[in-house]
Amino acid sequence: MSFENFDAPRDLDGSAKMECGVCWHVYDPALGDDVWQIPPGVSFSALPADWRCPNCDAPRAKFMRLADERDG
Repeated sequence: MSFENFDAPRDLDGSAKMECGVCWHVYDPALGDDVWQIPPGVSFSALPADWRCPNCDAPRAKFMRLADERDG
């Protein structure tokens, strides 16, 4: 499994899963985020600027893109 640092908003595949580099919580756009009341279907890059990890409160900059199985 490889990671890509997420250091600034940019075009990401809307279905890209992002993992917190602090606590390993995974943000899955297909599921959204119940803690922040983010509905399913919201991509990571479309999250509010003040969104933080619902598990450990890490900022968005600590999240890394999980490589898709298709990436090889």
